[in-house]
Order: sequence, then C-alpha cells, then structure tokens
Amino acid sequence: MTKLTCTIKDLEVKDIRFPTSLEHHGSDAMHGEVDYSAAYVILHTDSDDGIKGHGLTFTLGKGTDIVVQAIEVVKSRIVGLSLKTILEDFGGFWRSIVRDGQLRWLGPEKGVVHLAVSGVFNAIWDLWARKENKPVWKLLADMSPEQIVSLIDFSYITDAITPQEALEILKENEPSRGKREAILREKGYPAYTTSVAWLGYSDAVLKDLCDKALSQGWTKFKVKVGASLEDDIRRCKIIRENIGPDKEMMVDANQRWDVSEAIDWMKNLVQFKLKWIEEPTSPDDIKGHADIAEAMAPFGIGVATGESCQNRVMFKQFIRDGKIKYAQIDSCRLGSVNENIAVLLMAKKYGVPVCPHAGGVGLCELVQHIIMFDYICVSASLEDRVCEYVDHLHEHFVDPVKISKAAYVAPQNPGYSSEMKPSTLSDYLYPTGNVWKSLDKDGKFFA
Repeated sequence: MTKLTCTIKDLEVKDIRFPTSLEHHGSDAMHGEVDYSAAYVILHTDSDDGIKGHGLTFTLGKGTDIVVQAIEVVKSRIVGLSLKTILEDFGGFWRSIVRDGQLRWLGPEKGVVHLAVSGVFNAIWDLWARKENKPVWKLLADMSPEQIVSLIDFSYITDAITPQEALEILKENEPSRGKREAILREKGYPAYTTSVAWLGYSDAVLKDLCDKALSQGWTKFKVKVGASLEDDIRRCKIIRENIGPDKEMMVDANQRWDVSEAIDWMKNLVQFKLKWIEEPTSPDDIKGHADIAEAMAPFGIGVATGESCQNRVMFKQFIRDGKIKYAQIDSCRLGSVNENIAVLLMAKKYGVPVCPHAGGVGLCELVQHIIMFDYICVSASLEDRVCEYVDHLHEHFVDPVKISKAAYVAPQNPGYSSEMKPSTLSDYLYPTGNVWKSLDKDGKFFA
C-alpha cells in the first residue's frame, strides 16, 4: 500500500469569519469595510497516518455561507475517491469537476461554483503534498515538465499557448531549476506591503504604520485609492513623503472607476511617481484596461489586474490583448493550482511579470507556493516581480507565512500552509463561535 493509497471518507466545510471591519483592515473604495473570511475545507481520509487535507477559498464576509453550500454540492464528487485515482489524471479530474454540466451553467468557470472548486482543490493539493512530505512549491518544482503540463486544462487557450509551447518553456528552464531553488532558499521572494494604507485608516495611522514598515526594511508600498480625489492626493503625499523618492509606490482602486474617470483621476496622481494602478475599472473590461494602459504609458505607470479575474480565459485576453503590465493571480479566485499554472505559462510566453494578489486571510500562505514554483520552473526571473503581503491574521495558521527582509521565506513544512489552528476554527466559526457570540451579545452586531 503506497502512501497515496488512501480514500477520502468525508469532506468537512466551515464558515470562518474574522471581524476585520472593526479596525478597518482590508477597507477599500469599492467594498467598504470588510470581514476577512474563508470557506474552509478539511478532507478526512482512511489513512493510518492521520493526515488530512486543509484548504480554503477567500471571501469578504457576507456570502461565505453561499460558498459553503456550493462546496457541499461539490462534495459528492469527491468523497469516496482514492487520492491515487484522483492524481492518476489530475488535470482530467479537475476538468471533470469544473465541467459538471448542470453546475457549469452557474458559471461557467467563474463565480461561487469556481470559488468552491478552488477551496476543494486547494485541500487536495495540501493532502497530496503532505503525503509526499513536501511543501506544495517543492512538490511542483520536483515534477517533470510533462507532469506539470498534464495538470493543465488547455481548453479555450490554445490560441494563446499550446501544450507543446508550455512543455518547451518548462524544458528550457529545467536544467537550471536547482540554481533558482537555492536562491529562493537563501534570499526568499520579494514582497510589497499593503498593510500601511487601507482606505479606512486615519492620516496618523498611515504615518505610524509607514514608519514601522520602513524600520522593518520594506521598500515597496501600495496605497488604496478611489473614494475621494482630495483624500487620495493627501494620503499619497503622506506616504511618498514618508518613504522618500526612491522607494516603489503603487495604488489600487479596487474597480471603482469608469474608464474615462480612471484616466482623469490618475492624471492627478502621477506626481507621486507610481509603479502601477491596480484594478482601475471593471475586472471584466479588457478593452477598458487597454485604454487606461495606453493613457498611463507616457507617465511610466503600468496597469495591474487579476485578483478578480475569474478564469484562465479572461487572463488570456488581459495578458495578450489588454496591455496589462502586471498579472495578479489569486490562489482562490481561479480553480486552484492547476489553473494558476496555465496563467503563469501564458504570462511567461507574452513577457508579463506575475505579481500576485495576497491580501486577505490565508492568501499569503497559499500564494507563496505558486510564486516560488513560478520562479523555479516557469519565469526563471525575479526582474520586476513582487508579491503582495498583508500582516493580518497569520497567527491563526499552524504554519504561518514568514517574511524576512521584505521577502517571503520559502516554506519548509509539508502541505500548502493552509491549516488553521483548532482554536481558530472553533472561536471564529460563523455565527456560533465564541468571538461572534461575544460581538453580538447585545443583538446589534448582525443588524
């Protein structure tokens, strides 16, 4: 009996929410005050070693219960299968779940069902890596090019990249993987911080957090914008004056503007020497992003998007046609690792740096594995690449993300770094956990 010969006996899903709105963490111009949350999946097996798979998909509070119900629907397709059977054709299995005829109608390959699929597959990846006694990034980095390509569904993207082209990219980088892995282990993967400039923070808090971040060695900063032009100018000035003229600064509008509004608004912010404007308009508007990119190019400002990009087909168009300068994958919005690999390979072919989204509970823990695989096997470059980091809620994880000298430290423990502590799962279970019962003791919090 091999280590992969175990059967998934049950899939447990929990609605876990954190009241981050109380301190304005995560606040932005489009979504207002948010409560970082997750539909949290645990895969139970009949394995004698007691290993379980832990995964999550990220939400902002309301609606997490809807994702939980979607996962319950997907559950019937998972329970009763052996891990070995799933992994024998993992790419085909991914396709079979995503293309469930009746569920697919609710997307297709987007929205609540796709979020649910991501949470389930994140748990499968965690289980697989634990069984192999490797972190997910190392599990991927040790695969052959052929194995990696077999994970991907190339449907609808062969006009942008074919399996043969993907294989050639991976084979070209294969001989030098060890060198890049050594660099990651020594230096980590470069990061930027969003935690200093959430929209709901006061000016005093902005200054204090900025000073603290500088003392910790941060050199790249992102500021939330889009609610008030006057406020944006004042807040960007505070950050730029605090960090000095040479450190990188980005802004994020979280989809707030129409296309012409984005261009006009941003012309007032170019004075702050910005690297990119993130999500300036609807996350589905490819032509709009291209127009904004063209207008910002003379000012040296790139357009970044992707955290709300719902599948590889949308990414194909943004990368190839949308003139985005930075692709921002998300470890939960797409269909887990399998679909993210497809995007990494398209980005490599078209020369677009991948700079992932990682704000929110658990996203830093997950996406660190994807960026490290990208550097080792796909992009083979750290030039103009950086991954988002926020410093919230990591204490709730068994194997939390580690940052050193403004860089992600390569995880060493087996799995996907996605397991939450038992006390967290109990205290933050919505709405019956101890934290939520305490907050609602007067019957007003949920009003």
